[in-house]
Amino acid sequence: MSIRILLNGAKGRMGQAIAHAAPGAGVTLAAATDVGDNPASVIEKVDVVVDFSFHAVTPALAELAARHRKALVIGTTGHTDAEKARIREAVKGIPVVWAGNYSIGVNVLNALVRRAARSLGQGWDIEVIEMHHRLKKDAPSGTAEKLLEILREERRLAADRLRHGRAGLVGERTADEIGVHALRGGDVVGDHTVLFACDGERVELTHKASSRTIFAQGALRAAAWVAGKPAKIYGMEEVLGLAE
Repeated sequence: MSIRILLNGAKGRMGQAIAHAAPGAGVTLAAATDVGDNPASVIEKVDVVVDFSFHAVTPALAELAARHRKALVIGTTGHTDAEKARIREAVKGIPVVWAGNYSIGVNVLNALVRRAARSLGQGWDIEVIEMHHRLKKDAPSGTAEKLLEILREERRLAADRLRHGRAGLVGERTADEIGVHALRGGDVVGDHTVLFACDGERVELTHKASSRTIFAQGALRAAAWVAGKPAKIYGMEEVLGLAE
């Protein structure tokens, strides 16, 4: 039976891409809501709620999904720490896929970055560079945030070791910092590079997206996968079988 989804944020770029891709993914778009609509009026019609809206909207939507025991896919980025905490508290009783990027290629990049950080060790400097279109509101991107989370885990670094850009007389680069650089311009869908450098050599891992269709297809794959799963917050690593 086709999974029925409620798409919240249906009028946005990603919402429109998901609606267009749904028929080919074997998923039924049973309801679509956006700013000013009431998801509670249609939530009983669906199996999974898919959120690509605005960071401030997600906590209340997560609480609504939990009350109705509906699985949830979160693709919205830019949540504050308080919003993230509220979401995590709300979804303890339902299965959730929560990812900053639903591209299959990006999630393979995540796995490769973890392997590289582990294999190359402490003697390599790390910089993360991302670029998106001029209209993107949050920085760094959700994808970059995930890459930084992986790198911090492997290097055992605190959040204050991230260096967001450099300007002025900042001194020499320290051995335990990770540089983070957000570029904005044009209509770039999403480019991400993790650069590892040491004396004499450099390794660069890059993913470039040229169409939002790849994110839509990944989100729909996550929606089909998460329906009926045990209550837990999953990443795309589990959806794609990449989890270690």
